[in-house]
Amino acid sequence: MCYVYMRIFSGIQPTNILHLGNYLGAIQNWVRLQETHEALYCIVDLHAITVRQKPEELAQNTRRVAELYLACGLDPERVTIFVQSHVREHTELAWILNTVTKMGELERMTQFKDKATQHSENINAGLFTYPVLMAADILLYGTEGVPVGDDQKQHVELARNIAERFNKWFGETLVIPKPLIQEEGARIMGLDDPTKKMSKSAPTPNNYIALTDDAETVRSKLKRAVTDSGTEIVSGATKPALTNLLTIYALLRNTTVKAAESHFEGKGYAAFKSELADTVVDFLMPLQERLKKIEANPKTIEKILKKGAKDAVKIAAATMEKVRERVGLLAI
Repeated sequence: MCYVYMRIFSGIQPTNILHLGNYLGAIQNWVRLQETHEALYCIVDLHAITVRQKPEELAQNTRRVAELYLACGLDPERVTIFVQSHVREHTELAWILNTVTKMGELERMTQFKDKATQHSENINAGLFTYPVLMAADILLYGTEGVPVGDDQKQHVELARNIAERFNKWFGETLVIPKPLIQEEGARIMGLDDPTKKMSKSAPTPNNYIALTDDAETVRSKLKRAVTDSGTEIVSGATKPALTNLLTIYALLRNTTVKAAESHFEGKGYAAFKSELADTVVDFLMPLQERLKKIEANPKTIEKILKKGAKDAVKIAAATMEKVRERVGLLAI
């Protein structure tokens, strides 16, 4: 096997349950990358609290995301899996990077605008500086590549800008990362609204298929899934709903959207949705079986997260020692 020695970093918030969009848009690619890269995969709980969370649910969801990471195929022997808040250097570097980040840069971030609209009753400072913490997450580990969907590319570009400015002011210190964009399947859309990304925080669970949904729930959600006008099962700019469903089918079947179109030629929406549901259920069943075995051994998750934090701290502490020295913070 050909190895590419590139350090990569990515993470997911522990808000609600992981869904098919998280898997097809991110985790599936992470599993592939663990074979060829030095990878750190984080559960970004500090990002989650920019939106009001119930403490007990946040803790439970954090553990559940770690369990699902393993059930999806991430191997703790190959990658570093840890919780963001277990490595305090994240917040320390974020504060320092806040001092070299321009207000205008943050005001232009589309995610802040979207979240401020969704959570107008709680537009807090953390929500505004969220992208700086994300930059700290990336830059703390000397990250060379960040596997993200195209919608997250703006955040990586900001991290690059911040790192370049820091290096210009204080000398070469931070590695300049680049986004690793997964083209096909990078953005799985909602079942109820194909113009918006599938989301754990959607108003209705009919937006997504959770990785823990049973067969009956999967079939029910896909039966209700929005479709486009007409009768042909084809993809294209004017067929966003069908394009999304065909993409899900193709990715789970390890085929192409064009091949899926040919397969369903002459068939109706009911037949298409029924076979898609079978495909999703066939994918979820073994994943859920693995999840049950992982849940039965809670000490294993604790051990993995402790080791992951310990390994992450080794890298993070070295970065922060250099950053403090460059900035002029007095060592004792």
